[in-house]
Amino acid sequence: MTTRRPVALVIDDDRQVCAVVARFATNAGFEVITCEGGVSGLEELQRRAPDVAIVDLSMPDVGGLEVLRRIRGTAPACEVVLMTGYATVDTAIEAIKLGALDYLTKPVDFNRLAAVLKEVRADAKRRRGLLEIESTVARQLEFCGMIGRSARMQDLFTLIRRLAPHVHTVLITGETGTGKELVARALHHLGPRRSRQFVPVNCSAIVETLFESELFGHVRGAFTGATDNKPGLFELADGGTLFLDEVGELPLSVQAKLLRVLETGDILRVGALEPRHVDVHVCAATNRDLRTAASAAGFRHDLFFRLNVVEVDLPPLRERREDIPYLVAAFVQDTAVRLKKPLTGLTAGAERLLVAARWDGNVRELRNVVERACILAEDALITERDLRGALPAPRGDEQADHHGPAERATGGQAEPLAAVERRHIVNTLWRVGGNKKAAAALLGLSRRALYRRLEDYDLHAVAKKRNSSARSPGEP
Repeated sequence: MTTRRPVALVIDDDRQVCAVVARFATNAGFEVITCEGGVSGLEELQRRAPDVAIVDLSMPDVGGLEVLRRIRGTAPACEVVLMTGYATVDTAIEAIKLGALDYLTKPVDFNRLAAVLKEVRADAKRRRGLLEIESTVARQLEFCGMIGRSARMQDLFTLIRRLAPHVHTVLITGETGTGKELVARALHHLGPRRSRQFVPVNCSAIVETLFESELFGHVRGAFTGATDNKPGLFELADGGTLFLDEVGELPLSVQAKLLRVLETGDILRVGALEPRHVDVHVCAATNRDLRTAASAAGFRHDLFFRLNVVEVDLPPLRERREDIPYLVAAFVQDTAVRLKKPLTGLTAGAERLLVAARWDGNVRELRNVVERACILAEDALITERDLRGALPAPRGDEQADHHGPAERATGGQAEPLAAVERRHIVNTLWRVGGNKKAAAALLGLSRRALYRRLEDYDLHAVAKKRNSSARSPGEP
């Protein structure tokens, strides 16, 4: 994969200035995009995620300060350098307050611009290094196809290692998309039956009248259409592992027969007179509360307790958000190879968008969104725009939430996500007295992820200030 050059966006209504600055930035090692005017510059920002924007202060359509404000709200990782032929102290101060990296007067001092671009290149290289580290760490954290650095996932991996050599029957619980089949495959792969068959079956996909035949088999002539003897899934898994996904969907009539097989190891093909003995480890999985279902007579109590010899419960993604950057890094890497696209990762804003999402479909939904974003991406980095095109539309209750207190406080205008996150981090730092480790725990982030946000939002000073100040929480 070729090394990605940093991207510079030059915005000026003077075509000649655009050409001169673009030539200089190209020689400095940047890929350059030029836009004649603020409107076209803002449109380009929706398509690309530049590392630096060099913007004229005075343009007839949209001024440089407004472009700066928009960049800070939508692409906080992009540095901004303002240029002007009419410098004033007031505009310079306002530009710096809004987060401009530098403020240059025309004719441009190219030595100073060279120093600025050198700093941006170094920062871009460092960010790329972080993305590569994230991908490397993701692979190091991988366990039988699962990725997790959080305490919940590390405890899960330890439990699987301890159970695999001994467990015969296990119940795997968790929401849809949390990776229940991966757990079952891990138990099989790490156990003594790794060289034998692993047979998965989705109980919710079998026609009710065919359950018994599918699981236990049938003999010729047992029913209309039974023209040959057919082994069931239990026989196919003999000596290995049978994975019963969505076991809560089994009809009550089949539940009784499954209970007998688990207790005796004997199966009876439909229409047969003599049972057959099988030696099968059973991993059953469900996203339902089987204990409640058993109380409501929707699932047999005795079968529930027979399956629930050992329960492995998977946490939903919203309870381990610190794992999202590593999951995303692995998904991007896999998809980039498959699509043969030079993708390296996500912009900081795009990653924040993923970390803050609901993920009702958990890891499966996250993977699907990342894959769609990879397809939509036009650059080496996936942007917020790519993700917004890949994320599912908000549900009705989420749309109602858009009119909550934060929006009412701003007169009906929703705040940018970056502004909301920044304020939340500031308030959390004040609550914990500037203790970054405690703040990371409260925010559900790794310390590395928190440090990156402190850098993106220029909040390192807040933590230091809180240690020596007792004033009430708020923006610095």
